Amino acid sequence: MAGVLKKTTGLVGLAVCETPREETDLQKLEDKLQAGQLEEVILQAENELSLARKMLTWKPWEPLVEEPPANQWKWPL
Repeated sequence: MAGVLKKTTGLVGLAVCETPREETDLQKLEDKLQAGQLEEVILQAENELSLARKMLTWKPWEPLVEEPPANQWKWPL
């Protein structure tokens, strides 16, 4: 890639990714994904990977240690 094609994402706290993918037409890729800017997609993927790693520790698929209170999910409280 010849360099960064955009100077800013226009989003506070989200810097331009200098090498998001080995493709010359990043705008075409963003249009194809229809999920926002590539920087947003990368950030979301990193967050999902972080959550997946935490879930390995939490093991939410295992049974509860103790039963929840009878009206725990009753609305309104």
